[in-house]
Amino acid sequence: MKNKKNMIVIIVSAIISIIIGIISKDAIIGSLILFTSIMNSYLASIGKKESYITGLISSILTSYVSLKNNLYGLFFFYLVIFAPMQVYGYINWKNNEDDSKNVKIRAFTLKNSLIIIFACIIGSFLLGYLLTLIPNQKLAFLDASSNIINLCAVILMILRFNESWWIWLFNNIIDLIIWSVTFKNNGMAAFSMFTSSLIYLIINVYGIIKWNKKLKDDKKLTQK
Repeated sequence: MKNKKNMIVIIVSAIISIIIGIISKDAIIGSLILFTSIMNSYLASIGKKESYITGLISSILTSYVSLKNNLYGLFFFYLVIFAPMQVYGYINWKNNEDDSKNVKIRAFTLKNSLIIIFACIIGSFLLGYLLTLIPNQKLAFLDASSNIINLCAVILMILRFNESWWIWLFNNIIDLIIWSVTFKNNGMAAFSMFTSSLIYLIINVYGIIKWNKKLKDDKKLTQK
């Protein structure tokens, strides 16, 4: 039943990606970014290490689109930081799977949460200031916030922390704002990225529900 469900998700994702790619007049790169983005998020939500394979492809393509839209912070993050981390993430998840080949989930304390929040705020302001020094940089502080929060979420996701999904949720909202503004200014050239951010947001909520449920189930098994 699960395999059938996954196949349906793959087929539907591919169809949606192709249609939107054609509408946005970006049938190749746009469709690939949207498809790999959907699969990366969905596979992560069900705890599968294969999410990092699609994540690697998505990050490389997204860096290219970000460069074309003068979002240099996103370009640097996806190409130099995010792409290599996908490789490490795959290895780490592979080494921490349960008997069902799903990743083992962890949780951290309130102290960890506060450290992450303050680190994201300080990092966002510092990077935002640096980005304002770059000619033609658009939405500098939103771009910076997306980078820093994204980085924290990626690290926590690789380390299998349940809380990473809540950080992803906040980051996806920022990404949606960035690509909404870019879509408004540049039209169909940014339509696929806007759509990708919207779908990411939806799957992110699904990931929160799935990981919270699995974490509770794992705790029950441990207590028995």
